[in-house]
Amino acid sequence: MRRTHTCGELNSSNSGLNVVLEGWADTIRNHGNITFIDLRDRYGVTQVVIDSSKSEDIARVTKSIRKEFVIHIEGSVRARPTGTENKELITGGIEVSAEKIFVVGSSLPLPIDLNGRTETNEDLSLKYRYLALRANNLQKNIALRHKITKAFRDYYDEEGFFEIETPIMAKSTPEGSRDYLIPSRVNPGKFYALPQSPQIFKQLLMLSGFDKYYQIARCFRDEDLRADRQPEFTQVDWEMSFVDRDDLLDVGERAIQRVVKDVLGVDIKVPLKRISHSEAFERFGVDKPDTRFGLELIDLTSILSKGEFNAFNAVASEGGVIKAINIEGKAEFSRKDISELEEFVKIYKAKGLAYLKYVNGTFEGSITKFFKPSVLEELKNKVNPKENDLIVIVAGKYNIVSAALGNMRNLLAKKLSLVKPNTWDFLWVVDFPMFEIDEETNQLTYAHNPFSMVREEDKELLDKDPLKAISGSFDMVLNGIELGSGCIRITNPDLQRKVFKMIGLSEEEIESRFGFILNAYNYGAPVHGGFAFGLDRLVMIMLGAGSIREVLAFPKNKSGVSLMDDAPSSVSEKQLKELHIALDLPKE
Repeated sequence: MRRTHTCGELNSSNSGLNVVLEGWADTIRNHGNITFIDLRDRYGVTQVVIDSSKSEDIARVTKSIRKEFVIHIEGSVRARPTGTENKELITGGIEVSAEKIFVVGSSLPLPIDLNGRTETNEDLSLKYRYLALRANNLQKNIALRHKITKAFRDYYDEEGFFEIETPIMAKSTPEGSRDYLIPSRVNPGKFYALPQSPQIFKQLLMLSGFDKYYQIARCFRDEDLRADRQPEFTQVDWEMSFVDRDDLLDVGERAIQRVVKDVLGVDIKVPLKRISHSEAFERFGVDKPDTRFGLELIDLTSILSKGEFNAFNAVASEGGVIKAINIEGKAEFSRKDISELEEFVKIYKAKGLAYLKYVNGTFEGSITKFFKPSVLEELKNKVNPKENDLIVIVAGKYNIVSAALGNMRNLLAKKLSLVKPNTWDFLWVVDFPMFEIDEETNQLTYAHNPFSMVREEDKELLDKDPLKAISGSFDMVLNGIELGSGCIRITNPDLQRKVFKMIGLSEEEIESRFGFILNAYNYGAPVHGGFAFGLDRLVMIMLGAGSIREVLAFPKNKSGVSLMDDAPSSVSEKQLKELHIALDLPKE
């Protein structure tokens, strides 16, 4: 055998045992004829002691060994001398006395630091990702990802779900982002698309009689990147037939309860709390609220539109809102602190920030002169401030005010350390609107996805007032981060066609893109729905990592480039001709 044990399993009970180990030389300490090597693999570290005086061959090989060489060791296990034990390691009470040693693979000096003693440029770390993955922190991240994935698989298997793979090369269908396209050599001028999700196929599986499906699904979206987004990502995707929304919520929350218990040993109470989409925006300004702290939004439109402050009056007359956050005990904020908050809300297109301080039982601030005492008294009753509170106010269109204050409360929570570490705030956001207005096109579009069923009592609103119609969509949120989305699906082909037309698809586009599934609905479609957990995000949150790149084996950088293998890359003229593709690149 190449090895009898790993570098992380030997202990005092193995004393006297002859063993064979292989691994990387993590640290090397020379003391004359005696050399200590910490031998490392993914299981741990074992101290190896080499006495070069035993033979010229051992002395020669030992002298040649450098950091990160892969070496083969044969020897016997013995207890470490008293006082030299390392209690932080499982193997810390023993060492292996080498009788035979040889180099399996030599190594150049590493271009990156694996121990974190010096800061490594991220691009360099991505270029040498195969080396970076040797680091203990990344190996632990990948190990935790494996445990989370296994816990999901165990749960869905026990619940009677079948794991079924769906195509990676499929038809291009609109799902909210750009598709990655694959040209077909044997069908010139035609393209496959990489799936943004297995949406169509999992619905077809429900029509096929597989009433419980799941998949650890690879998904692809050509969109701008950020810390929690990559061009390719993984979903824990599942679908069920003969269910209503509550059935889906039950299965989803028990799944996350099981995973968190198996992986972290933390008990999550179910059922999870639920909050409607409209309430989330009213109280927190976003549809993925972090409810681990206060700083809730307060609607002051009816009060602050009574004064002589023209900026507020103009907003109210145009149908806008005036909302505030009470930052308790922070009247001490300097003008610089408040200016920073004002610059922050401008990121979300807010025009400015007003503020009031509640000191000595009265409001102070430059805008108080615009309001009569009776209005300020009404404001006091609404806000219910305590001594030294700071009330910050934003006025404007509903969506702008919501985004500005909703994101500000998250900023303040970090700035003021309002969130206790290692807390798990799971909740459901339900009752999403069926439609919304696309800000770029000013046209009606779907709010969640185009396959979401409208609430039964709101079907008439599709013709009368579609923006008021509520869908069967819902999200799971963890600590203010969207963890996954789901819905009850439309299974009536006429209703699905109607929704497609409402979002601007022509009859020809509908038939071309979705004709096959609409036709399938004509052959007995059960009521069904499903959900997808974002696996990458879940691992990132459970680890407390700052980026999805820390939980992927081979991530891409912010530009979608894999620096390690230089993808995407150019291809030969021969390959392009085979695909009937001619490049028309913009001039530099």
